[in-house]
Amino acid sequence: MRVRVRVRPAAPATRVGGRWGADDDPALVVRVRTPAVDGRANSAVVAALAEAFGVRRAAVRLVTGATSRTKVVEVEGVDSAALAALLALGARR
Repeated sequence: MRVRVRVRPAAPATRVGGRWGADDDPALVVRVRTPAVDGRANSAVVAALAEAFGVRRAAVRLVTGATSRTKVVEVEGVDSAALAALLALGARR
């Protein structure tokens, strides 16, 4: 499944949950402690999403947005219910 995510690098803690953007096409918020330097935040995003969805890191692949805070990732082995649960977490911004 493809998932649109909004990354917040250099956050106080790594967390996955919440929604960002329009109600008809929300992005999943991914906060990572790693700063956005030399692609390290992208690696942290992949690891955080793998843990949140309960899949291997190899099951999460960045599709678009390598240098953007808004990204599209492909996550193998998850369904829309798992995504809906994560979107429901946290405050809406």
